[in-house]
Amino acid sequence: MLNFALKTIEMSQIERISCLIIGSGPAGYTAAIYAARADMKPIMYQGLQPGGQLTTTNEVENFPGYPQGVTGPEMMLELEAQAKRFETDVRSGFITKVDFTGPIHKCWTEDGHEIHTDTVIISTGASAKYLGLDSEQHYLRLGGGVSACAVCDGFFYRNQEVVIVGAGDSACEEAHYLSKLCTKVTMLVRRDEFRASKIMVERVKKTTNIEILYNSETIEVLGDGQLVTGVRVVNRSSNLQTEIPCTGFFVAIGHQPNTEIFKEFIDLDQTGYIKYAQPGTSKTNVEGVFVAGDAADKTYRQAITAAGTGCMAALDAERYLASLEH
Repeated sequence: MLNFALKTIEMSQIERISCLIIGSGPAGYTAAIYAARADMKPIMYQGLQPGGQLTTTNEVENFPGYPQGVTGPEMMLELEAQAKRFETDVRSGFITKVDFTGPIHKCWTEDGHEIHTDTVIISTGASAKYLGLDSEQHYLRLGGGVSACAVCDGFFYRNQEVVIVGAGDSACEEAHYLSKLCTKVTMLVRRDEFRASKIMVERVKKTTNIEILYNSETIEVLGDGQLVTGVRVVNRSSNLQTEIPCTGFFVAIGHQPNTEIFKEFIDLDQTGYIKYAQPGTSKTNVEGVFVAGDAADKTYRQAITAAGTGCMAALDAERYLASLEH
């Protein structure tokens, strides 16, 4: 009798819902807006970084509807307010464990709260990899010249000199993009060769205002305390240190998708990005589980594309719920 009573209490603590959104940012908030307007009564757990990567971006000037630009944190607060306006239940905290083995998807929060849901929208994003230098993190926090997105922030360095770290296709692509805006781009390659494809390397080498320094490693980002003024670099072959003047320091050494807790159930590619089960949709390999934003997007990684996939995920989830009723 006692066991039955304990089980009843335990079951009563399980929350049963229609739609759970894991993660925030432009993808999560847009999904929440659409899901709430469709009367799906979504619950969102914002994650470790409420608002996502954009909260570390001082100025956003390429998102439609903001003619004067907007700060990343301000934009995320506005998206959150819009989601709440349609009665999305936005919660701080994060999901630490999932079980997608059955038709009802089970998820647990960091404090052990258990949620059973018909649909899940994953919008956990991806985290840019940084070098981990104290000086790099200092200027990253201040928004004073360190960035991991040339397309997002390159505009602010027009007619200036910048440094970019990286040796892969993304680094080459971003260096080429910066070369159209900046007077000079210095590219630091840690080894004596690129990891990028031949065509990307050739494009960089043919660009006259890109200087490539091989065997080069950043040891410090220099600045006046507020803004970046240069970087100190060591040549790994000669141990010779040099200082390169610049106003912008771009890190292009990859992103890490925040998908670790899903890997047992969701198909991921070799770097951890969620695979779409059906191109042109937000569907994953698990029915009722959808993905939006940078957790699946390793190509564009923009706020506007993340928001678009958030819309898709909510619409796909709504259709899935409708199919369950028939």
